[in-house]
Amino acid sequence: MSSLSLDTPLVDAVGEKTAATFFRAFGVATVGDLLAHYPRRYAQPGQLTPISSLPVGEMATIVAEITSVTERPMRARKGTLIEVVISDGVGKASLTFFGQRWRLDTLKPGRQGIFSGKVGVFKGQQQFAHPDYELFDDESEARITAVARSREPIPIYPATSTVPSWHVRKVVADVIGRLGPVPDPLPAELRERRGLLDARAALVQAHTPKRSHEVEPAFETLRMHEAFVLQAALLQHRVQVRQLAATARPAGDLLVQFDAALPFERTPDQVAVGDVIAADLVNDWPMNRLIQGEVGSGKTLVALRAMLQVAQSGGQSALIAPTEVLAAQHVRSIARMLGPKLAPELMPTLLTGAQPAAERRRAALRAASGQARIVVGTHALLSSTTTFADLGLVVVDEQHRFGVEQREALRAKGTAPHVLVLTATPIPRTVAMTVFGDLDVSTIRTLPGGRAGISTFVAPLAEKPGWFGRVWERVAEEVRLGRQAFVVCAAIDAEKAVVDDTDDPGMTEDGTRTRTRWGVVQARAMLDEHPSFASLRVATLHGKMPSDDKDAVMQAFGRGEIDVLVATTVVEVGVDVPNASTMVILEAERFGVSQLHQLRGRVGRGSVPGLCLLVTEADPMTPARSRVEAVAATSDGFSLAEVDLEMRGEGDVLGDSQSGDRSSLRLLRVIADGDLIAAARDEAAAVLRDDPMLVRHPDLADAIARRLGDHERGALHRN
Repeated sequence: MSSLSLDTPLVDAVGEKTAATFFRAFGVATVGDLLAHYPRRYAQPGQLTPISSLPVGEMATIVAEITSVTERPMRARKGTLIEVVISDGVGKASLTFFGQRWRLDTLKPGRQGIFSGKVGVFKGQQQFAHPDYELFDDESEARITAVARSREPIPIYPATSTVPSWHVRKVVADVIGRLGPVPDPLPAELRERRGLLDARAALVQAHTPKRSHEVEPAFETLRMHEAFVLQAALLQHRVQVRQLAATARPAGDLLVQFDAALPFERTPDQVAVGDVIAADLVNDWPMNRLIQGEVGSGKTLVALRAMLQVAQSGGQSALIAPTEVLAAQHVRSIARMLGPKLAPELMPTLLTGAQPAAERRRAALRAASGQARIVVGTHALLSSTTTFADLGLVVVDEQHRFGVEQREALRAKGTAPHVLVLTATPIPRTVAMTVFGDLDVSTIRTLPGGRAGISTFVAPLAEKPGWFGRVWERVAEEVRLGRQAFVVCAAIDAEKAVVDDTDDPGMTEDGTRTRTRWGVVQARAMLDEHPSFASLRVATLHGKMPSDDKDAVMQAFGRGEIDVLVATTVVEVGVDVPNASTMVILEAERFGVSQLHQLRGRVGRGSVPGLCLLVTEADPMTPARSRVEAVAATSDGFSLAEVDLEMRGEGDVLGDSQSGDRSSLRLLRVIADGDLIAAARDEAAAVLRDDPMLVRHPDLADAIARRLGDHERGALHRN
């Protein structure tokens, strides 16, 4: 039988039925995919144990003889249950198999074998459910085999209801036994210097270790493989981007006029980042830069100055925002910052799908003719009917709201346009290396002066239910001082917002409620009945409202015609109402750390001190409560980003919507493996400096192609 390679289709290795089952369960299509489905832990079989001494709840290995085999229909589902009774001459135990009638062909009374599994008890008798076993003919020889097997760690794999761990283990072991040579992505010099295994040995020891001490060296090698291949792919893409020809956009009078009219001094960070962008825009290759900064740090100002530099040569800028509310807010803010002289010249134009048809056509015509040199919009900018005369700069606001396909659709409307990505969600260094390693990253840390700041408090209703009334009295007090307030809910209507499929109205294990209690509808109804709000002007805002209604509410709130705005997270980003002093977040445990920090940033934006009240019924010492208390403990978004990553894990932070499929880390943990990722980046950079096209490193090129298939590579190149 010919040996298998990592590129062998799984159907050729294990047959059509098994391959189809594994593809449905785990999405694996090749031998390489299967062998990248790593064990999540290992169990120890234990030494050979007499049945009478089996330790309940632990792994054990026994040598025994089958004394009886029975088959009966299962009560709860289709199929049969097979029960096998085994004996070592002193004690008895049972083996149970569900829906596996084919085992009757070999499990016969009188057969002897070794049996390994976790010991349980059923009806007073020791039991193994789905044990591993090997039947034999020669007992003395088999006992020697059993002793050796009792020392081998048992890999436990991520599994599903249709493909249990033992089945994965069996298929993987079979494939490993037929695996041929494995190309090694690591240069030999690097592997030897770091004392790492060769690629094939690492896979063999990870999946079929003979002793426990073989496991860690295998995974140390495989973690370096993942980090090195990913960083090499990111850095290679960076090299390829710099080989594209971009139109240089030098600054001129427009920027001089704008800076002269600014009523304030730019912060040192705004100046430094602005200078870097100005230099990027005159390079021969397109800018590909991420700007991260705290809420209110001035990212929009920095982006607008870049737009003015592009406009100097007649180029256009397109800013895509995640919501209509934010897009409209951006247009008003940009027009205000440009002032009465520059605004008519650059004609900032709003383009959204919710605009009346005639208005949308006028906006699209301004973009297509080049009359509008700044176009701000939502997904309508991606429409095939939206074209530009000379798109020189793409600005993506709150990039995590957009998939790579959407960003590419906008970039494709120009010829190698410069790209500026903005995020108010601070990104830990290790995430930046892992997700945005092909972008240049700049950070704005300092906030403009003159802001009064925000005080944040937790209202813990689980222990102090009386505080709920005090929250609303405090809001009314702020309004009587001439200020305004936000009330944010996790849903529009709590009666219709089912969070999971249980009817239990209580808490889940992590301290969050199974159903929302407060939606915008319920909160508004409650406030309408509250005596302290009798004379207050209360309005609602959510994403299901017509676009014109949403815009009208936000403008009225901005003019001070609304005292309290009850809203969903549609107000999370970009809403700028300097007179808003108070933010109440109901059921705060339902939100992530970064989202709470973003919401909190809507207040305290002017000279009025900000107050944020995080209302929660989560029990103390639960993860949900810890998230809320972490936000109350600090206003530093960068430290909160680290907390958020630790609490939520990479799975959420590195989602497909942020970065395409390249974010699906298998072994790396961006906090625990930060030093490894940094080292791998340095090693990959050294290789690419001497061999940017990897001509002399074909195994690394193959590993990149394998790890980043056509879809993932396309996502990477579009990012």
